[in-house]
Amino acid sequence: MAELITRKEHAVGWVIFSNPAKFNAVSHDMWTALPKAIAAFDADPEVRLIVITGDGDKAFISGADISQFEKARGSAEAQASYNQAVVDAYEAPVQCSKPVVAKIRGICMGGGLGLAAACDVRIAAADAVFRMPAGRLGLGYNYTGIKRFVQILGTSNTADIFFSARKFDAADALSMGFVNRVVPVADLDREFAAYAEMLAENAPLTLVAAKFAIRQTALDPAVRDMEQTARMIESCFNSEDYREGRRAFMEKRKPNFQGR
Repeated sequence: MAELITRKEHAVGWVIFSNPAKFNAVSHDMWTALPKAIAAFDADPEVRLIVITGDGDKAFISGADISQFEKARGSAEAQASYNQAVVDAYEAPVQCSKPVVAKIRGICMGGGLGLAAACDVRIAAADAVFRMPAGRLGLGYNYTGIKRFVQILGTSNTADIFFSARKFDAADALSMGFVNRVVPVADLDREFAAYAEMLAENAPLTLVAAKFAIRQTALDPAVRDMEQTARMIESCFNSEDYREGRRAFMEKRKPNFQGR
């Protein structure tokens, strides 16, 4: 059964793409469920970060479920509706105010590669394998998606993976800057848990302000909201968390941030 599974573990909201029989290929219903799942975690004050991953050890996401294409993308109207669902899903991690981290194991291709690119941080197991197969399917990739890859990989590497549609491994992904870290398979769960805990312990207002400012750098200067960026930075300095951070530093202890 293809489904999107969500669960909360302490300060971490998990979004799990589950379709093991098809290496977690994404159905139309899963695409449409993603923005709702992320919005729910974004609104939950107990959640400090969101993790997107795949079910099992074979795949992160192998791409869109191609078996649905004839019906879901068989006409111009259906194609437009399906494409909008995918665009909305890709935008959900970007627009989410909290950090969104991709935990990648196994296959990460097509729609999975695009969704991973929309996350803020990507951590991969050494057995991860990546591919952008658009050229093998004859489909067009929208400008926003291409721009996102260019911002991460640069123009030359983006051209390479789109023009060749070749598979590349975790070491390649690391050297191109697509993933932030590659971890031995046996260590992935432990190291990822430690990383998630580290993020969750940091001041929430600082992380939200940092993500907002980072997002502005990707926008055209004419539409950047620098006033809101400044307000969010100021709110950090006016927060109880800032006072707690100073006290904890002076007292040589771990801070207890409350997000206010």
